[in-house]
Amino acid sequence: MRLTARGAVTLLFVITLLGQLIAPGPVFIVGCAVAVLLVNPRDLLPLVVTPPLVFFLAALFIETVHALRTASFLQSLALGLFTTLSAAAPWLLAGSALTLGVAWRRGLAANLRVVRQAQLQRVPKPRQSRDAVPAFAPEPEGYFEPRVYGSAKED
Repeated sequence: MRLTARGAVTLLFVITLLGQLIAPGPVFIVGCAVAVLLVNPRDLLPLVVTPPLVFFLAALFIETVHALRTASFLQSLALGLFTTLSAAAPWLLAGSALTLGVAWRRGLAANLRVVRQAQLQRVPKPRQSRDAVPAFAPEPEGYFEPRVYGSAKED
């Protein structure tokens, strides 16, 4: 079974969301591994850049639900997000590194070459002709000088 990038990101989000209730860090790493192993090789690039965003959105959702039951919503949400993100920072780094490593072995380098070639073909190269217009066209004389209307009064 192969997933598209959207499907893999959705799967990672669902696993991470469920993991926020059990054990956020280890479940996130398992979700990253499952998503990167099930995605189509041509869709590796979009998947590699999304784990931190997916983790943040899952934490935001769970902390918003928790903060709804408190008296101070914003304070509870901010404190909950800070606590969750700071406690899970090593796990987040490990999951992102695992995703990058597995994706590189599955062909991420080839995807990057394809993107680079497409960008090189899209941008036209500048012409090097002698009749070309100069890159800098000076402003006409007096353009920035203030205009004086009338004459100064004599004291």
